[in-house]
Amino acid sequence: MGEFLDVAFGFPTALFSFLLVVVVGYWVLVLFGVVGLDDDATAEPGGAAGFLGGIGLGGPPATVVLSLLIAVAWFVSLAGTVLLEQPDLANSLVAMLSTVLLLVALVGGWLVTRLLVRPLRHFFHTDETVSRNAFVGRVCVIRTGLVSVDFGQAEVTSPDGSSAVIQVRQASGDEMGFGSRAMIYDYDADREFFWVLPVEATGDPDY
Repeated sequence: MGEFLDVAFGFPTALFSFLLVVVVGYWVLVLFGVVGLDDDATAEPGGAAGFLGGIGLGGPPATVVLSLLIAVAWFVSLAGTVLLEQPDLANSLVAMLSTVLLLVALVGGWLVTRLLVRPLRHFFHTDETVSRNAFVGRVCVIRTGLVSVDFGQAEVTSPDGSSAVIQVRQASGDEMGFGSRAMIYDYDADREFFWVLPVEATGDPDY
């Protein structure tokens, strides 16, 4: 038990151990009905949900996604730290490898969580998909320096008058930068972004 605690609260696993304690505490409170599951976390395109969607982890509530990410990263870090417990390794080398392990744990956590999020979207994502489809056909304003097939953000006004920052992509190769106006013509529910075209490319004089 002592060896386990040494590993769990040593660098870099300690960083995830403290977060895991918070996650476990949160789900205990959910289990006993003290707090509710934040189902609305998927409804707001900005904030945590928008960030998670931007890195391919959108769909389920942010609390569910972050819990999975932290748990997986903690396990990867724990396993990696155990492997580094070799008596013939110099302390300087162990310190360097521990820093690399921190990055490996984060990337590994993201990869596994991304795989787990895909099937979970079917349980949490229906209402959000419908609401986001309401943006299709609307004009947005680009808020990043460029928009490509794998990067871009824009601001759009929803039918109720509120504004939201959304992930956008384009396949045409047209030049779009900060402040450009673009037409949203499709929504990719699996990858959590909208396809856009420059307003000029639509040929619609009303825009």
